Amino acid sequence: MNVRLSRLSLSQFRNHREARLELGGEVNCLVGPNGTGKTNLLDAIHYLSLCKSYFEAQDLHNILHGEEWFMLKGTMETPDGPDELSCAVRTGQRKVFKRNHKEYERLADHVGRYPAVMITPYDGQLVLEGSEVRRRFLDGLIAQFDRAYLDHLLRYNRALAQRNLLLKQQQGPITRSTVEPWDEQLIMHGEAVHAVRRQFIGALAPLMERHYQGISSGPEEVALEHRSGLLEAGMRQILDLHWERDLMAQHTTGGVHKDDLLFTINGRPLRKFGSQGQQKTFLIALKLAQFDLTAERSGRKPMLLLDDIFDKIDPQRMRHLLQLMRDGRFGQVIITDTDADRLHKALDGLGLDTRFFLLDHGGITANTPAQTVQNA
Repeated sequence: MNVRLSRLSLSQFRNHREARLELGGEVNCLVGPNGTGKTNLLDAIHYLSLCKSYFEAQDLHNILHGEEWFMLKGTMETPDGPDELSCAVRTGQRKVFKRNHKEYERLADHVGRYPAVMITPYDGQLVLEGSEVRRRFLDGLIAQFDRAYLDHLLRYNRALAQRNLLLKQQQGPITRSTVEPWDEQLIMHGEAVHAVRRQFIGALAPLMERHYQGISSGPEEVALEHRSGLLEAGMRQILDLHWERDLMAQHTTGGVHKDDLLFTINGRPLRKFGSQGQQKTFLIALKLAQFDLTAERSGRKPMLLLDDIFDKIDPQRMRHLLQLMRDGRFGQVIITDTDADRLHKALDGLGLDTRFFLLDHGGITANTPAQTVQNA
């Protein structure tokens, strides 16, 4: 069972004052010079899928400069009929997200209905940045098809915030009994989060390794590992061992909020010992593994959003990706690129219904379903 986005409209989102697309069910290509807002269209799709931007954590930063609100609307085609989605963000008000004109009480109830996987040059931060970026990637991935995990994670984070507030205020003598209610919450939900992460990474790692070998012609071996203090001790023991340190630091220094993912090549850290090409290959393989596991766990092929990657990968990596497209491994694919000829050369002959949208600095100048590529 798959879903696809058939219509998308944007109002005052990033650099788009108004934009509308009628999307095809297989391959959609957004083509235009840099700075025309191709990536912003992908990000709008990500919003409708996951209630948030892929790139910008603050909703208000996505409002067109000089304005006070943005609105996104989309139609998702499902086996049960079309779903109408909308997301509205206004300065000074909370975000409003609706499905079939009914507002969600909790945004978490939307996550996972319409899964999406984004592959973008910005993914390099997963290798180069700190552990928080990798945890956020992992949590967002699991949350797309495991609502119980998302609930445990949200409850853990709320308890963590309350415990840290007590540690920071220290308006009187603080004892373990002062924070005990929050400790019990951290123990219960932290253990649940850890168990799911450990199981999930155990399933994700071999998929990533297989994709890496399919893309790369080199002999190197890669691995994905879960780093967590809970691999050595339970959450209660960690809180006990870290108590004095927590008092001095005025925040909780141990727990699943300190977990990390370790990327290695030939047993050594990818960040230090992997070439740029090896890092790119690793990240594409990781995202393709994300796609496979999300499809398996959710029962739906995610929308695949490819942001300007055909310009950034060599023919060897491109061949693997195109072969997967030819084999029907993906559902709806949406691609951005600056070069229409490059996309035609890559996609012609795959037997896929391909639609092109041309953008310039004035917006979407041509929607060319009449030139849809129909290949036998």
